[in-house]
Parts: sequence; C-alpha cells; structure tokens
Amino acid sequence: MRKELIRDALLLSLAQLYQKDPKEFLTLSRQTIDSSLAREVISQLRNDGFIEEDIRGVIRLTARGYRDYRNDPLPYAFKN
Repeated sequence: MRKELIRDALLLSLAQLYQKDPKEFLTLSRQTIDSSLAREVISQLRNDGFIEEDIRGVIRLTARGYRDYRNDPLPYAFKN
C-alpha cells in the first residue's frame, strides 16, 4: 500500500513537471532519498523505462512514462 502511494505521488509530481518542461529534472528530498522503500519504487520505475535518473535523487519522467501516465487514470487519493 505505501509503495503505491509513493509511486503515485512521484508520478503525479513528475507528470506536472513534465507538462511544464519535459527536460526538467526533479530533485528529491533527503528524506525520500534515504527511504529504502522510495529507492525501491524509483528503481522499479527506472527499470520499467518510466523515469531516468541523472544522479541519485535527481529524476525526470521519460516520454514513455508520461504517455503511460496519461493513459492510466489517477488513483482515487489524487483525484480531489
């Protein structure tokens, strides 16, 4: 459950940034970088081709990730 919340929150933030500038990277907080659960989620997203990581903790959505995100409706928690 927490994994999905972390994943959804990351994708939402990245998608909003991508809409403004697809080349812009998001710098994650130290708390997020230090979280093993968040690192696992980031690793999975990177391995699936949804994000790319410039350096540890600096990520952006790929075109594929944005396309898939747009086609997948937001979870209930982020609709309001």
